[in-house]
Amino acid sequence: MSGFIKYDSRAELFKGLASVVEAQLRAALAQNGRATLAVPGGTTPAPFFAHLRIADLDWANVTVLLTDERFVPESSDRSNTRLLRENLLQDQAAKAVLVPFYQPADAPEDVLSNLQSGVSAVLPLDVCVLGMGADMHTASIFPEADLLAEALADDAPVVLPMRAPNAPEPRLTLTAPVLRGAGHVHILIAGTEKQAAFEQARAAGTTLEAPIKIVQEQAQTHYAD
Repeated sequence: MSGFIKYDSRAELFKGLASVVEAQLRAALAQNGRATLAVPGGTTPAPFFAHLRIADLDWANVTVLLTDERFVPESSDRSNTRLLRENLLQDQAAKAVLVPFYQPADAPEDVLSNLQSGVSAVLPLDVCVLGMGADMHTASIFPEADLLAEALADDAPVVLPMRAPNAPEPRLTLTAPVLRGAGHVHILIAGTEKQAAFEQARAAGTTLEAPIKIVQEQAQTHYAD
């Protein structure tokens, strides 16, 4: 299912996206007895999480992971894992299984193998919700990242460490094949700046310029001003 859905308000956007994702998780649970959901970090998805976490689902059989994470401990206010625990893994969704995207180490490369193994074990994703930056990045696949080409490659490992000029700390990100391989892909964007960047990405020549292009054609995009 692809397409562009414009909502009348951000409140309707977050509620509508949650309803769609809930239905898709329910279908995956009914078919497979389990479901895997990948979600973005940051503060934007918090209202979406607030709706989804009260859904009457078999959350004990839902695996949740981030699309990307900053290489910081959960004690940091920049930790996406911390935001996820506080905003999604509450209420009904407190029973969900979280796949770690951070382990203590001096550098992400030191724990990369363990993190890759954990993610590989729960693939393919049933539902993947992605954000998008004004620079057209998605997850932590930034246009000027050090391992950009590797993350976009068809044979990319499931997780890669990424460093980019606009990212204060190293990141860990799901790669293009993992994102494209999800059963359902959603892009969540809010505000006219993001809409302009989304349209700019459509016109961009390559995914190197606009990484969000890796899923634009297959994704259902949810937007509100």
